[in-house]
Amino acid sequence: MGFVHLPRRVTDLPFHWNPETMATTSLTALRENNAPTEKKSSPQQTLSDFFQKHKAQLEMALPTHLKPDRMMRLALTQFSQNAELAKCDIRTIFASVIVAAQLGLEIGITGQGYLVPYKGKCTFVPGWQGLVDLVARAGRAVVYTGVIYSDQKYTFTDGARRDLVIHNETSLDDPLDITHAYAIGWIKGADIPVVELWPISKIARHRDKVNKVGQKHYSFNNWEMYARKVPLLQVIKYVPKSVELSNAIALDAASEDGKNFTIDGDGLIAPISDLNTPDVDDGQHGAENDTQRVESAQEPAQTTTIATAAAPSHANSAQAEPEQDPAEREADKIEQQLRNATSEDTLDIAADLISSTPKHRHKALNALFRERRAALQEGAQSSKQATLIQMD
Repeated sequence: MGFVHLPRRVTDLPFHWNPETMATTSLTALRENNAPTEKKSSPQQTLSDFFQKHKAQLEMALPTHLKPDRMMRLALTQFSQNAELAKCDIRTIFASVIVAAQLGLEIGITGQGYLVPYKGKCTFVPGWQGLVDLVARAGRAVVYTGVIYSDQKYTFTDGARRDLVIHNETSLDDPLDITHAYAIGWIKGADIPVVELWPISKIARHRDKVNKVGQKHYSFNNWEMYARKVPLLQVIKYVPKSVELSNAIALDAASEDGKNFTIDGDGLIAPISDLNTPDVDDGQHGAENDTQRVESAQEPAQTTTIATAAAPSHANSAQAEPEQDPAEREADKIEQQLRNATSEDTLDIAADLISSTPKHRHKALNALFRERRAALQEGAQSSKQATLIQMD
C-alpha cells in the first residue's frame, strides 16, 4: 500500500495560495459566473409583443370573418420568412397589418396580400387573389386570372366577341416558362366577358415603366403573382368597384412608386406620413416607442403615424348629432380620394366611382376630377422637362 506525500509548507504547494483572499475570491467568481444576464429579445418576439400591446386597435379594424390572433400569426409568419422586414420601422409593419385588416385580406400564405419592405418601411401590397376576392364580395362581377406556359396552345379572339381558349394543360411550373398572362371578367347582365391577354414581354415593359424602386420591386421575387395581377388590374377597370376594391387598387399603385399609403378611420387613402392620427404609443414608455424598430428599441425610426379604425359610437344621447346619409358619406370619401390622388391612375380609379354618388354631387366631383387631372399632368410635364434639362 502506497503513501501520499503531503507538502510540509504552504510554499511547497504547486500554486500560490493566499488564505486571506481565497474565500473572497471564490465567492466573487461564483457570483460573477451565476449573475443573471439580460436576454435581448429576438426581432420576432419584439414584433409579437408589439402586436399584443396594440391588439385592441387591430381588432377594431378587422371584419367579422377575421380574428386578430390569426392575423397576427400570419404577419409573424411572413416576418420570419423575410429578413428585410426586420429592418423596417415596427410601426409601419403594424400599419400595414391594419390596412390588410381594413380591406379584409389575409397576409402571406393565402396569396391575398403581402408585407413588402423598402427603405426601412413596410407596405401592404394586395395580391391577385385578394383582388379577385374583393371583386367577388361586391357581388356584381366575377374575375379570374391565369398564365400560359410555353408548351400550351391557345386561341384568342378580340373585338365584339372576345374569347380565350387554352387547348391543353401544361407540364411546366417554372415562372421563366410563362409566355402570357390573362384575366377574364364577367359582369352581371353583360353579354360578353372582359378579356385581357398580355405577352410576358409587355408585362415586363409595363413593370419597368412604372417601377420606381428598381430591383427592390416585389415582382423580382414573385414574378407569376405580378404577371397575373397586371392584366387583372386592366379588367377590374371595367367592373363595378366597391370602396374596398378601389382602396386596394390605389395601394397597389402606391407600392409601384415605393410609397407607403394607408387607410384612415373613414376609409380614405392617405400617405402614412400625412395622417393626423394618434400614435400607437400608450404614453407609458416615454419617447422610446417613437424610435422603436423591430431590431432594436434603441435605433432611431422614421416619423410615422398609424391609421386606426374608427371605433363605433354607442352614444344614445338626445344631444348626439344626426347620422349622415350613407350616400353622402360615400360621396365625401370619393371627393377625398380625388383630392389625395398622386397619379392619374389613382385619380381615374376614384373618378370611376362618381356615377355611384347622388346626382346633385356629380357636377362638383367631375369638376374636381378635371382640375386634379390638369394639375397632375402639369406636374408630370414639369418633372419631365427638369429631367431633360439635367440630361443636357
